[in-house]
Amino acid sequence: MRTVGGKCGRLNIEKLSKAVSHALRHEPWLYELELDDDGWVPIEDLLVALRAESPDWASLRESDIAAMIARSDKKRHELLGGKVRALYGHSVPNKLSRRPALPPAILFHGTSPEAAQRIEVDGLRPMGRQYVHLSADRATAEKVGHRKAQSPVLLQVHAGRANEEGVIFYRANEVTWLSDFVPAAFICRME
Repeated sequence: MRTVGGKCGRLNIEKLSKAVSHALRHEPWLYELELDDDGWVPIEDLLVALRAESPDWASLRESDIAAMIARSDKKRHELLGGKVRALYGHSVPNKLSRRPALPPAILFHGTSPEAAQRIEVDGLRPMGRQYVHLSADRATAEKVGHRKAQSPVLLQVHAGRANEEGVIFYRANEVTWLSDFVPAAFICRME
């Protein structure tokens, strides 16, 4: 019997998710994958690459990737029409194309106290990623902030106003929004 989830059977979903993210977000060339302009690759190409990567994945199927995506609370990946892609978090050299979207009035960004000081002066920049990452809700931003600091700072981004002033936003998923840059004038520290 073969099951998927946690470490059931021989398929470790967390390990698989990390490998898929690495292949689709950071170094596709190591897996001999070619992302199209929107970040898609044929699912079969990814499966072939992952099967070669680990003996644990020798019998990896599209349904395993679909189960991994369905179980993820962060919705990092998307599977559609025989193709798969990462929705956000890319650090590949060629910038992926995005469609502008009308953001909610307020978005959030969790960060370290040191980074918050820089952001309040210079604005939000993508740093090592292709886009600035923003959260649609406070709880998600706080969770992200705790990955960066024990006592994170929560920033409120006036995305609606910024968009009216020409800042472009892109929707990555239900919770994650992206932007090329958010000027400091639209950011305030939450107390």
